[in-house]
Amino acid sequence: MDIDRFRHEDIDKFLALAASEGWVCDRWEFEFLLAQFPMGCLTASREGVLAGYVTSIRYDKSGWIGNLIVSKKCRGQGVGSALMERALDSLDKAGAETIWLTASKQGKPIYERLGFMVVDVINRWVGQGIWSVSSEPAASSRDALLAIDSAGWGDSRDSIIDAAVRRGRIFHAGGSFLVSQPCSDGIQLGPWGGLDRRASTLLDDALLEAGKGVKVLMDVPIRNTEQTALLLGKGFSIRGSTLLMCRGTLPAYAPESIYALASMGSMG
Repeated sequence: MDIDRFRHEDIDKFLALAASEGWVCDRWEFEFLLAQFPMGCLTASREGVLAGYVTSIRYDKSGWIGNLIVSKKCRGQGVGSALMERALDSLDKAGAETIWLTASKQGKPIYERLGFMVVDVINRWVGQGIWSVSSEPAASSRDALLAIDSAGWGDSRDSIIDAAVRRGRIFHAGGSFLVSQPCSDGIQLGPWGGLDRRASTLLDDALLEAGKGVKVLMDVPIRNTEQTALLLGKGFSIRGSTLLMCRGTLPAYAPESIYALASMGSMG
């Protein structure tokens, strides 16, 4: 088996494989990851045929592993384990003190053997926009957004916040902000962080602008019980769950400040 760097020409093949698994992911994610942490984005091949992929990213003190996928005909042959070990090695060498990932219940024992432990559950919520109203983007300070996000994750994640803001719409009030981003399946809400109760008021603004009937998705920590109650009240429903796991130093994780993740599972 050969392990090599993930290249731009591999993106379409990955997206096709991801679509066959029902994943929600877009080209921009891979272009972003390849620009930010190319040494942690890898492919595996057997006899010249691509067998699997993994992506990862390093922030300041932490890193994420996401998008680990192996083609069905190559499963059970050690492809996923080989990719994971190389990605972990890349993050360790880059100085990541904490490494995060989201996992299925079936994958939990595999990751536990690699030193990961369960920290939370991430629910995928799905709802609909309620209108179509254009508004001026909220005035916001980059430093303020980064501080709010850092309060939830215990790390400075400026690269993913900057990327989300560039491609999305910011809603900001007091000590809370929400970014609405286009995604292949509709609108993704996140990153969404809040240090005060104004975080919940931002949802109405985002749903109004999304467009009536437009699919709205977000990934939310189950330990943010206020968010769960809010989404149930707005007619959202859970369409799937994953386990949030980490390895290494447990940071000052504060799920009550995390109303939605910045990406659909692959970058936190």
